[in-house]
Amino acid sequence: MNGLLRRFATGPDVPLLADGARVDVLFRRHRFRVMLAITLGYGVAYTCRLALSVVKKPLIDAGIFSPTDLGLIGSALFYTYAVGKLVNGFLADHANMKLFFAFAVLMSALLNIGMGFSTVVAVSALLWGLNGWFQSFGAPAGVVAMTNWFSNRERGRFYGIWSTAHSIGEGLTFVAVGGLVAAFGWRFGFWGPGVLCVLVAALMYWLVQDRPRTLGLPTVADWRRDHWRQEVTGRSQAGVFRTQLSILTIPAVWVLALASASIYVSRYAINSWGVLYLQETHGFSLVEAGSFLMVNTFAGIAGCLAFGFLSDKCFGARRPPANLLFALAEIAGLLLLFYGPGTPAVLFAAFVLYGLGLNGLVTSLGGLFAVDISPKRVAGAAMGLIGIFSYIGAAIQENVSGHLIERGMTIAADGERHYDFGPVTLFWLGSSIVSMLLAATLWRVRLRD
Repeated sequence: MNGLLRRFATGPDVPLLADGARVDVLFRRHRFRVMLAITLGYGVAYTCRLALSVVKKPLIDAGIFSPTDLGLIGSALFYTYAVGKLVNGFLADHANMKLFFAFAVLMSALLNIGMGFSTVVAVSALLWGLNGWFQSFGAPAGVVAMTNWFSNRERGRFYGIWSTAHSIGEGLTFVAVGGLVAAFGWRFGFWGPGVLCVLVAALMYWLVQDRPRTLGLPTVADWRRDHWRQEVTGRSQAGVFRTQLSILTIPAVWVLALASASIYVSRYAINSWGVLYLQETHGFSLVEAGSFLMVNTFAGIAGCLAFGFLSDKCFGARRPPANLLFALAEIAGLLLLFYGPGTPAVLFAAFVLYGLGLNGLVTSLGGLFAVDISPKRVAGAAMGLIGIFSYIGAAIQENVSGHLIERGMTIAADGERHYDFGPVTLFWLGSSIVSMLLAATLWRVRLRD
């Protein structure tokens, strides 16, 4: 195990390059490549996490799995993802992102290919749970790579760009993977993302680099002359692990973790069950339902970018005011979706509001705010702590939603299924309101060096 960990460990610092012009060229090149990999590469890798969402109705209609079975399988990913995000968040602060990230994407790809062959609940739950573990490498790796290559006062904007990866992955899943399933059957909903992500893993290995100091470059804070108060004098006084543990003593981090867990209930409710909801409540086909969720994707990209820019430029890098604005938009979108007239125009507006607000909140509550209020050298650990709460929330959602949906399902004499989504939509909406109230208690929390 020690040998394996050493293989993934970050490299040693090497002497600084003397040529300032060469340093500038290398920084610009690697910053672009890192952002490309952690945004587009991570976005494509996301399809290996969401594939189950697209195949739920074909699996239910074929009698392979029930909604409760699918809730169990889906929750297996979230539970392992939650624990994995904490463990791998701590490991990411010590790791070489080139190896760490690419290996995880490759393993997730292989497990998706395996899912396409399984029709046994226990086997599928095991494979999907292992997939959650390797998917949990992604967010900490992305954040650590970003904090290595982008400085404090530009991080909000670049974090917003990186956060569009979630929406890119969702869009590819609901449209491209949904199209594969509609054309060739549910197995291709796993095989397609799996094969694609084998190629993505190779691309990640080529694009991502280790820390600047391992390449003979100064830290990004030195290169950008972007030091916050106490950062230079205080950061190196404690070891990395001791600094990681220090985040456990920050009360705001715990409140933020609960707020993130609540918003992740809403996030994965729509990601996991939104296609089924639209198919059964409004009678849409798989492709039509996926197209509405694609609206959510484009709105989500705008939400990520808008949150980073708005919080940096309009609120002086303070996240709470932007959190409130985006929470109100997200809740308004859910109200329209669940209680509006249900016309295509209203559903379009609902997904725009929901996608804009939700993805802004995920950008903040799911990571950026935690990085702001934690020591920067241990960004991976901060993401890990928030992540375990977030995905326990997502896992609980999966189990509760599957149970409520199955309890509200009736089968007519002709075998046709009918669903009552009333109780489960109240659960989803209530979680968003709880998240907004928890986040509002952090209004006066300041950024930390």
